[in-house]
Amino acid sequence: MVRVRFAPSPTGYLHVGGARTALYNYLFARKNSGKFVLRIEDTDEVRSTFESVKQIISSLTFLGIEWDEGPFLDKQMVNGKWQMVIDEKGDYGPYFQSKRKEMGIYEKYALKLLKEDKAYYCFCSKEEIEERKKKKSITHYDGYCRNLSKEEIEKKLKEGRKPAVRFKVDFEKDVSFNDLIRGEITFNTKFIEDFVILKSSGYPTYNFACVIDDYLMKITHVIRGDDHISNTPRQILLYEALGFEKPYFAHLPMILGEDKKRLSKRHGAVSIEEFKRNGYLPEALLNYLALLGWGTEDSKQIFSLSEMIEEFDLKRCSKSKAVFDYGKLIWLNGYYIRKKSPEEIFKLSFDFIKEYGIDGEIERIKKAIELEKEKIKLLKDVPYLISFFFKDDIEIEEDVKKKIKNFKNVEKNLKNLIELFKGIDFKRDEIERVLREYAEKEGIKTKEIFHPLRFSVSGRTKGPSLFEMLELLGKEKVIKRIERFLEWLKKQE
Repeated sequence: MVRVRFAPSPTGYLHVGGARTALYNYLFARKNSGKFVLRIEDTDEVRSTFESVKQIISSLTFLGIEWDEGPFLDKQMVNGKWQMVIDEKGDYGPYFQSKRKEMGIYEKYALKLLKEDKAYYCFCSKEEIEERKKKKSITHYDGYCRNLSKEEIEKKLKEGRKPAVRFKVDFEKDVSFNDLIRGEITFNTKFIEDFVILKSSGYPTYNFACVIDDYLMKITHVIRGDDHISNTPRQILLYEALGFEKPYFAHLPMILGEDKKRLSKRHGAVSIEEFKRNGYLPEALLNYLALLGWGTEDSKQIFSLSEMIEEFDLKRCSKSKAVFDYGKLIWLNGYYIRKKSPEEIFKLSFDFIKEYGIDGEIERIKKAIELEKEKIKLLKDVPYLISFFFKDDIEIEEDVKKKIKNFKNVEKNLKNLIELFKGIDFKRDEIERVLREYAEKEGIKTKEIFHPLRFSVSGRTKGPSLFEMLELLGKEKVIKRIERFLEWLKKQE
């Protein structure tokens, strides 16, 4: 059975690169009727936090990426209060490396390598190693402790010195693997130093823990970013030394910003949490992440999650670096928003609306959303777009004054329209009829009244259908706003 994993380090928010890796693993598992495992690699004793674990789980859940095994958030009663706690599911746990370390899992295999003379104790401090590097003009560890005698080792241990454990690398050996995306890749071990597998603190290093856990969790395919390519030969050496069958490897292309440099905060939002806060929909993010390094033969751009699963194939993944195009993501987000009903958009954007301070009847808010729907690109756009329907103190845009050609005519027409509006049933069709008849009677183009009317009631140069907008605002509010706009006009002359 195919078994894949996503193994983030809980040292911050889930980055788009990590989210794409999780998505590709998820798609591969579902396409092949396999299992998708979430494993937390919290061996960084300083930077790993419980809060980051919660954020990672929350972000994956927001995206709709479901895992079969691993930690999950659960609401439980703790000391008489409901709290969100982290529980685990699956037969190959625990799924936190810190817990696995406490169980002695990594130490067990480190001792096995020590016993078989495939690893050795290293008592060198960082300072000692750096000093020798300078003296010898080398950039790698010099194997100083590689050939210590048993007596020397025992003496240092009795002195209370806590050693790290280093793996013995066979020098001048080719390590090759067939990457499922990049093809055959070969490294020579002359460029690989004797690397640490167990720190003096007892914590395993990334490469060692990764190999042990992937083997014990029966991972068949390792799909990850290409920044891990250089780790692969070290891991293969460990697989061989331990007698483990190695998995297949597939390395995804790096994600760059539009300046062709590695994607970072300077380019814009980079974490799923940031995108969520800015009003992106999970289906838009998933769709876009899927296209960052993968595509179909017909260059299809719009995918539902089920379509992604059906069409996903590692053979279609690119070797070239992917460029993160915020404009395309925004376009996709707008596309998915427009597919939703006003009711759905209202629910999704409710927090943004509430924070903005919009207070109105829910049905009127939904109607306003319906009128502005075509212009919504992000959920956070919704409050501003509909705000003029509900706030009396509307601001008049800078461009409004530039658009008015003849102040006297605008003033005259708006005053006449006030009188006309007072005597009609203020419905869309009736409003349109009256406005067109007035323009014809005055011998002017409709835009000479439509535009100033829009300016006066919304303060904006663009907006939804004028007649529907006026109907939703209501006669009383429209007349008051026109009167206020007339006062503003006098100050501009």
